[in-house]
Amino acid sequence: MSAADFLDTNVLVYLVDRRNPAKQAVAQQLVATALAERSGIISFQVVQETLQALTRKARQVLPAADAGELLHAVLLPLWQVHPTPALYERALQLQAKQGFSFYDSLIVAAALEAGCRRLLSEDLQHGRKVGTLRIENPFAG
Repeated sequence: MSAADFLDTNVLVYLVDRRNPAKQAVAQQLVATALAERSGIISFQVVQETLQALTRKARQVLPAADAGELLHAVLLPLWQVHPTPALYERALQLQAKQGFSFYDSLIVAAALEAGCRRLLSEDLQHGRKVGTLRIENPFAG
């Protein structure tokens, strides 16, 4: 398994969240490229977090039917990393060594497992490197 970019949850939320048009435009371009060039990867965690963020009752961005369309058109085609005991072990090691939260460690572990060169995330330190992986905030600047 290998790809250039691992897309974090915030990229996929901005894809459909119209409250920030500039971030939405960036996310739309990133996802369009990832799908067209088969150059993007997400994990089971990103699928779950995206659907939760977009359909929760307090700040519902998408109705369930539209979330289902997003699942089939975007999330399923990008989803390549599934939970394994080794993934959880690597996440725990990253948490201890790098100081990330467990869930951030799980994202980094998934990106590393997939062989990604970049992790595109608004939530982690821009420019930080973990092994061969570089964390980049696509919404910065």
